Amino acid sequence: MSEETSGPVPVLAVVGRPNVGKSTLVNRILGRREAVVEDRPGVTRDRVSYDASWNGRAFTVVDTGGWDPGARGLAERIAAQAEVAVTLADAVLFVVDATVGITDADEAVVRVLRRSGKPVVLAANKVDDQRAEAEAYALWNLGLGEPFPVSALHGRGSGDLLDAVLEALPETPPESFAEVGGPRRIAIVGKPNVGKSSLLNRLARAERVVVDNVAGTTVDPVDELIELGGRTWRFIDTAGIRKRVKEASGHEYYASLRTTTAIDRAEVAVLVVDAAQSLSEQDVRILQTVRDAGRALVIAFNKWDLVDEERRHYLEREIERDLVQVQWAPRLNVTARTGWHVDRLVPALDRALEGWETRVPTGALNTFLGRLVAEHPHPVRSGKQPKILFATQPSTAPPTFILFTSGRLDSGYERYIERRLREEFGFVGTPIVLQQRPREKRKR
Repeated sequence: MSEETSGPVPVLAVVGRPNVGKSTLVNRILGRREAVVEDRPGVTRDRVSYDASWNGRAFTVVDTGGWDPGARGLAERIAAQAEVAVTLADAVLFVVDATVGITDADEAVVRVLRRSGKPVVLAANKVDDQRAEAEAYALWNLGLGEPFPVSALHGRGSGDLLDAVLEALPETPPESFAEVGGPRRIAIVGKPNVGKSSLLNRLARAERVVVDNVAGTTVDPVDELIELGGRTWRFIDTAGIRKRVKEASGHEYYASLRTTTAIDRAEVAVLVVDAAQSLSEQDVRILQTVRDAGRALVIAFNKWDLVDEERRHYLEREIERDLVQVQWAPRLNVTARTGWHVDRLVPALDRALEGWETRVPTGALNTFLGRLVAEHPHPVRSGKQPKILFATQPSTAPPTFILFTSGRLDSGYERYIERRLREEFGFVGTPIVLQQRPREKRKR
């Protein structure tokens, strides 16, 4: 990328009252279904960033939770995230429901927007026909200039609205493809209410995402660039996976789908477990999702301050029983609420990434396997004893090995090979993929 085009991408914050169609409009701007949408207020809770482009110009769209300046409790914290989004943005897209008209909450938001001094584009949403378009012009009374009638659901008027957005934003660099490499990508996963968002806020040293005792506060995956150990990391906070994706419904279905996609995007998954509670089927299922995706893994036992001696005894038994398939994953005990031992996360991530990207030279691999087979040959089955003829490692991330054999190896012997590979070469924090290529019998 040239010097002239590599400047910072401008940011557009999308704000408005709950259920005026902000996330639907964000999806319309993106041209794809990214933001979780459901026909009830309050589905979006954090500020969530997406890469967008219009007429060849790139910008970042920040979707926010419903903004009611008079809200209390969880809704008040959601409103605070919207206010932060306005502070960080270059321009604001203020979405109003044209079928409802101006409300007291809209006028309160306008006062905050005026104080911010940011350029504001007013979107009159839910304008599906000519009659509603005439009603939308009553929004001139908000004093924010011309309202742009738009139907986020059907796309009506979205082109004019985006032209106005580009005028409000500072000069944008031409659209570019996503960077290759960049900060290491870490997905924070786990079932609801185990402290994933608290951990992200502790790492960021700021209230970056909404935290509440209500399970399932996070719905969209939230990306955050965080400086740790002198390096920049991209952390992705995800929705808690309650059920199998096929069994989830409504916004939970899309949130689970986004979480699975976030795992695929990441290089390492940090599974956050509530140490004070018994390991559940959900925890094991999420582990399996990470293994199937071939991602490196770190397990963080959170809320350690609530664990007494008796619970530690049972937890050790649960780990031996339920985590036997991922004994290779680094484990650490943390308390995200106070920050206790959170600093141990970076060394664990480094170890997992190192294992994930380890490559064994072909010569060393075959010398090792020759020694292994001599010490512990494959059992004889039906008068036959399959042998490993040759092996190679075609790829890393995760480490993948192809075994050329004289016959199909037993699954038990495969597990033995994997265990010995780990003992010899490390592979901490990463699944290992073993593929067999049995030699075909020649026809007479």
